Amino acid sequence: MWRMREIGVFTGSAHPELAEEICLNLGVDLSPAHIQRFSNDCLLVQLGANCRQRDIYLVQPIVPPVQEHLMELLLMLDAARGASAAHITAVIPHYAYARSDKKDAPRISIGGRLVADLLATAGASRVLTMALHAPQVHGFFSIPVDHLTAIGELAQHFVGRDLSNTVVVSPDLGNAKPATQFARLLNLPVAAGSKQRLADDRVVIDAIVGDVDGKNVIVLDDEIATAGTLIELLDRLRERRVRKISLACTHGLFTGKAIQRLAAQDDIEEIVTTNTVPLAPEKLLPTMDVRSVAPLFAEAIRRIHLGESVSSLFVSPATEG
Repeated sequence: MWRMREIGVFTGSAHPELAEEICLNLGVDLSPAHIQRFSNDCLLVQLGANCRQRDIYLVQPIVPPVQEHLMELLLMLDAARGASAAHITAVIPHYAYARSDKKDAPRISIGGRLVADLLATAGASRVLTMALHAPQVHGFFSIPVDHLTAIGELAQHFVGRDLSNTVVVSPDLGNAKPATQFARLLNLPVAAGSKQRLADDRVVIDAIVGDVDGKNVIVLDDEIATAGTLIELLDRLRERRVRKISLACTHGLFTGKAIQRLAAQDDIEEIVTTNTVPLAPEKLLPTMDVRSVAPLFAEAIRRIHLGESVSSLFVSPATEG
């Protein structure tokens, strides 16, 4: 029996439902946090439970409004450090600035690295996150990072089906490794799009690498934001006369016109995502299935607290119950 009295879990306003579910899986209460906005628009955060010499976990995905939720997290970290917490783990199911991971234009900042530095400076002694946009983002942090994946949870959705004529498709070659891991869990072949990004919401996919002709496809991506990449990919797949189309992603952001775009695609049979990002009711399409990653985060927190390995959680075999 692990000593639950030594753990404290707090959350900001980004996704309290996920934090509550994580606590339910841990068998601990979610500790209160008070967030106040002053007349000059500055934020104040006060943690409403004892932190002294306890392991503190602050659950806050960095989701829109990104800057608001990032600042809340930084203030919570500073408050926990000032309250003499023994260890402080920033639990960030979605790390939005991971997309700012390289200098691909003159005189731009690498936001992913800057935010990593800010988290450590504010007081984080460890980060627990999921499905970073690119592998190099892990190296931006000067503190330990436990990087989880939802591939096993997403694959579990498809277990037990007849997948004999199915191919896993990655929207681009950069996501081919996670797509391959996903495909191995389901014993399926893999294909990938050849993508060129023209703007944040404009991409060109000029070819599909792999045999998808006349197949059913499961398109796997780390996140769906505006859905621009997916719509372009679906056009190429239709040219190859694919049959059933399923979409799977870890982070279902569905920003801008994404929901309208996806709802207009009559041949999408289902969209599978997770609850790393809160989904407003108006974004829940009838074809969507939202799978919870709370048990995965709860188990990772338990193992971190006990000093056990977290690596075995990185990919969960889909064949397990």
